[in-house]
Amino acid sequence: MRIKSILVSQPAPSESSPYLEIAKKEKIKIDFRPFIHVEGVDNKELRTQKIDLTQYTGIIFTSKNAIDHYFRLAEELRFAVPDTMRYICQSEAIANYLQKHIVYRKRKISFGEKNFSDLLPLFKKFPTEKYLLPSSDVLSPDITKTMEASNVDWKRAIMYRTVCSDLTDINVKDYDMLIFFSPQGIKSLQQNFPDFKQENTKIGVFGSTTSAAAEEAGLKVDLMAPTKETPSMTMALEKYIKALHK
Repeated sequence: MRIKSILVSQPAPSESSPYLEIAKKEKIKIDFRPFIHVEGVDNKELRTQKIDLTQYTGIIFTSKNAIDHYFRLAEELRFAVPDTMRYICQSEAIANYLQKHIVYRKRKISFGEKNFSDLLPLFKKFPTEKYLLPSSDVLSPDITKTMEASNVDWKRAIMYRTVCSDLTDINVKDYDMLIFFSPQGIKSLQQNFPDFKQENTKIGVFGSTTSAAAEEAGLKVDLMAPTKETPSMTMALEKYIKALHK
């Protein structure tokens, strides 16, 4: 079977995206459509979680969304985030994003390499802070496991939710392949297209949790990333298509 059209369940990338290079080289139509989107909780819902922003001396950020929604709620609650706040960020890219909301220089900002578990030495270095972890309604078990091992005082605050987007204006059966990046994307497929049958449609997934969600939904996974040979979805996709089109 030759792949002629692919739907990627993400927003359209920049003009320099490897996806566009693949589309050009392999003469394939690649469309982009987010299957999920983020909605922030309001300050009333935050209060029902018994979260008082003034009680925390450290914030743990795992994503740019977490940063945006923390500062949004702080503004809504008229809480002036003190200059003394300690920020622990999962990666340097997330730490740099803080500049959107604070004067980066002279602040107490630390970050890990990539994985959340990389933050453990930082918690050991700064054990006396009272930490708040802004998150979505879906939290990786690895985060909970790491925080429990850290022996610091911390609390999770659900500040935004990942919800299914309305996709009823598209026909997924128009595509030879669908690519997913999260279990929520698989859930969105099921919610928007309850009668979807895979048949000849190829399924690509990124990450073991997405793969597990796809299999649980009764889907056959044809393409998996990351692997040692193909650490990105675009690398895996290009290799897969070349092998398929031989």
